[in-house]
Amino acid sequence: MERALCLCLFLLTLTEDSNQIEDNKIPSLCAGQPGIPGNPGIHGSQGLPGRDGRDGRDGAAGMPGEKGELGQPGPSGPRGERGSAGINGLPGEKGTQGECAVAPRSAFSAKRSESRSPPLADQPIVFDIVLINEQGHYDGNTGKFLCEIPGLYYFAVHATVYRMSLQFDIMKNGKSVASFFQFYGNWPKPTSLSGGTLVRLEPEDEVWVQVGVGDYTGFYASVKTDSTFTGFLVYSYWPNSPVFA
Repeated sequence: MERALCLCLFLLTLTEDSNQIEDNKIPSLCAGQPGIPGNPGIHGSQGLPGRDGRDGRDGAAGMPGEKGELGQPGPSGPRGERGSAGINGLPGEKGTQGECAVAPRSAFSAKRSESRSPPLADQPIVFDIVLINEQGHYDGNTGKFLCEIPGLYYFAVHATVYRMSLQFDIMKNGKSVASFFQFYGNWPKPTSLSGGTLVRLEPEDEVWVQVGVGDYTGFYASVKTDSTFTGFLVYSYWPNSPVFA
């Protein structure tokens, strides 16, 4: 019995020794204590580089950065070629009517009604039949022209002379600016005397015709012969005039 038991232990020992020889371990009949750890081995040589890995997935878009400072203007580029004419645009709306630039006007003409008696001396002769007076600057009741537009005027007088000699003046504000005379020599028919002059006038100036003192008042008018007084503006000095400013 003991011999059989020893045989089994021997076979078992052989089996363990065979395993230890395979593991490069010293064969032993009994298991020993773990040995002291050996010294660290030296570093091995660097291995070959590995293959590139696959590209990763695109990351999410980042937040916008802050706005940078405004850069300096770049140099002007070369001038381009002239383009072709564009298409005409649509007509615009009609504008409002503007003011019409009309030259100032002043004109009149009047004659004496039939009278065989001479006019009074040193007083305006009244030419009471108004032929034209569109602006109303002549007064047929007083025989005076009243200036409203500053400028240069021409005045003319045509007088029928009969029964006595005639001398008349074109007056401006009480002063004679032109004087005319016709001698009457007892002719059987009337004769005539005409005269005219340019006069510069300012607003409120007055112009009229009058005879002098004495025997030279032969101003005559009848159905067949007239005596007239005419005046008109040649050009204006009005600074506010749209034409003559």
